[in-house]
Amino acid sequence: MAENNELTYEQAISRLEEIVCALEKNDVSLDEALTLFEEGTRLTAFCTDKLNNVKSKITQISKEK
Repeated sequence: MAENNELTYEQAISRLEEIVCALEKNDVSLDEALTLFEEGTRLTAFCTDKLNNVKSKITQISKEK
């Protein structure tokens, strides 16, 4: 997987969906589950940051009009 700074929001969401599916199946080892959870946490933070940046830009653009 690409580093977070190379990911698009859509790629991150897609990967999060894969992680959730893998964890919901309960067919991964405890170590694998922890690794997936950690990756999911990083991706969630990445997506939240992207959304906050977009929200800020929209607010700024709206104020300029």
